[in-house]
Amino acid sequence: MTEQKLPMTSFAAEAEANHVSKLTIRGLVKSFDRKEILHGLDFTVREGEFLSILGPSGCGKTTALRILIGLLAPDKGTIELDGRDITHASPDARNMGIVFQNYALFENMSVRGNVEYALKFKSDLKSRRREIAETILSQLGLGNQLDKSVQQLSGGQQQRVCIARTLALNPEIILLDEPMSALDVETRLALRAELKRIQREFGTTMVYITHDQEEAFALSDRVMVMGEGRIHQLAAPDEIIAHPSDDYVSDFVVKNLRIKMDSLARFMDR
Repeated sequence: MTEQKLPMTSFAAEAEANHVSKLTIRGLVKSFDRKEILHGLDFTVREGEFLSILGPSGCGKTTALRILIGLLAPDKGTIELDGRDITHASPDARNMGIVFQNYALFENMSVRGNVEYALKFKSDLKSRRREIAETILSQLGLGNQLDKSVQQLSGGQQQRVCIARTLALNPEIILLDEPMSALDVETRLALRAELKRIQREFGTTMVYITHDQEEAFALSDRVMVMGEGRIHQLAAPDEIIAHPSDDYVSDFVVKNLRIKMDSLARFMDR
């Protein structure tokens, strides 16, 4: 694994300058049915950055995410949040939010109701849940959809409700598990821009799981390339393109990106 330091943007640049590590993972190991899925992962997530974990299906990226959020326990290794060991903390004690591929919205509730419900069990926010829900939804361009059923929304709008519900809880880190894979291309492009805007305006640290090279490179301050439960490279997108760490990164990332670019270039030249 190589981790290069290049100029970064927004909150991630400030974090890098001050060497702020929000999340530190050391020696993460996980096995299922005696088969090791994660082979001692070591990496950090910087304060305010957008880090994508990129890899093909079955490489272990979603397993790693589920361990970070507390839905799975590692067999070995430690996880620290701001220097505090949270390896065995419950999901509620980690102050992280997660956005899944499947929206997991309450279909019998309104847009506002879905976001308010997330705040119902937070004693410090419960009394302000309507105000918080309406403010967040307005910031995400859903202020005129508050009373609609979520079933009346498009896929992209439903995913925005999911993001609003997560942001309303004011998490320190948002984890996103391939949240755009079920969306059409036009909606995915619009939601990409929305995620970057959210990162800039809210200063939220984001960890994004994806198998799509183009998506990872368009969104990320850094990309962690995984294959078969190992980290092959962790660096800024420009560094990965210029200096892939091994043949796997060269083939899975660089070659695939060039194929997509060549295909687009041929279409544009018609």
